Amino acid sequence: MNFPFHLSLAIRRLYRSQIVRFVAVGCAAAATHWAVAITCVKLLSMQPLLANVIGWALAFIVSFSGHYGLTFRNQNTVFWQAARRFFVVSLTGFLINETVYALGLKYSALRYDVLLAAILVGMAIITYVVARFWAFRSDPAPGTSTCGKTGHH
Repeated sequence: MNFPFHLSLAIRRLYRSQIVRFVAVGCAAAATHWAVAITCVKLLSMQPLLANVIGWALAFIVSFSGHYGLTFRNQNTVFWQAARRFFVVSLTGFLINETVYALGLKYSALRYDVLLAAILVGMAIITYVVARFWAFRSDPAPGTSTCGKTGHH
């Protein structure tokens, strides 16, 4: 699709600022995930895979809140639609994360904390693409309300 130059420039700026916000929110969520998981291992003597679940759960709150309120705020997505979709994205990403983490813990020589950091970085790229083009897409799912961002009438 060809846009007039000024419109094309505006679209590129929007995407660039959206990516910057995504990275900022993603870093906060990844730092939360990593710090909680490592703290659970070190202070509570949890197994790394269980600690990873707790880290993900808390990071989900940081991630969704930041992406809904900041990264994708201009997409006018109904709150509960975005929450459901982003939960699917996040849970799917986490299941991949946990599988790769379990395999890495078993078969690699990397320390558990370094391995987790590497996996979190890789998952961030996948999450952006799916969140941008599906989870926070502004068109409502069939049968949902279009009465504003909150979904309330």
